[in-house]
Amino acid sequence: QVQLVESGGGLVQPGGSLRLSCAFSGGTFSAYRMGWFRQAPGKEREFVASISSDTIGLYSSDSVKDRFIISRDNAKNTVYLQMNSLNADDTANYYCKADQVTAFHTITFWGKGTLVTVSS
Repeated sequence: QVQLVESGGGLVQPGGSLRLSCAFSGGTFSAYRMGWFRQAPGKEREFVASISSDTIGLYSSDSVKDRFIISRDNAKNTVYLQMNSLNADDTANYYCKADQVTAFHTITFWGKGTLVTVSS
């Protein structure tokens, strides 16, 4: 069974940076598309960024484009989210997602999240 464990969240001042990590286990990491989502208090979970299994496909939401960078290290079974120029609107629980996409179905796994708080 695939397990995802996020880390790196915490309290950061506006304008600061954080790097989130998501450790993958229980499967073949290189076969999964990886992504980051976030959920702020009282709001729905929203897409942040994703990276394809071969690292060629990179996507991010308009709200974080040019500030957040997703990357992966297939040798370490880890996906990262480098977050720069953080502001209060970035405060949320950040979740890691793994998708194994086949011609017939998509299998999805979620981590439990890591909290990012942007405040002075």
